[in-house]
Amino acid sequence: MKFAATILAITFATAMSASSAFAADAAAPAKALTPQQQKMKDCNAQATGQKLAGEARKSFMSTCLKAGSTAEPAAAPAKPMTPQQEKMKACSTQARDKHLAGPERRTYMSSCLKGDSNPAPAPAAAH
Repeated sequence: MKFAATILAITFATAMSASSAFAADAAAPAKALTPQQQKMKDCNAQATGQKLAGEARKSFMSTCLKAGSTAEPAAAPAKPMTPQQEKMKACSTQARDKHLAGPERRTYMSSCLKGDSNPAPAPAAAH
């Protein structure tokens, strides 16, 4: 009988310590919201207040979240392109203008980037 009482006491003590641990977790203060989370919360509250649903809500949320966005750095000057980047852009534009795709585009880009004076597209492969 004494053994059963001891087991009961240990079980009760374990249960009480476990419940106090859970209570401590629940009583811990909530973490502060990040600026983006706060913005999301505010926009969501506005959309709910306006009783928006479906596509109208989606559109509103998109506009609201973009308004006053500080996610992008403010007008940072663009880095100048390197000569290789400029060449790549020019060759890519020429290939697009000639409507090249697949192996023909790959061959054209290779020739253009090597500096061939008049790179010609590869002949179409017969299948």
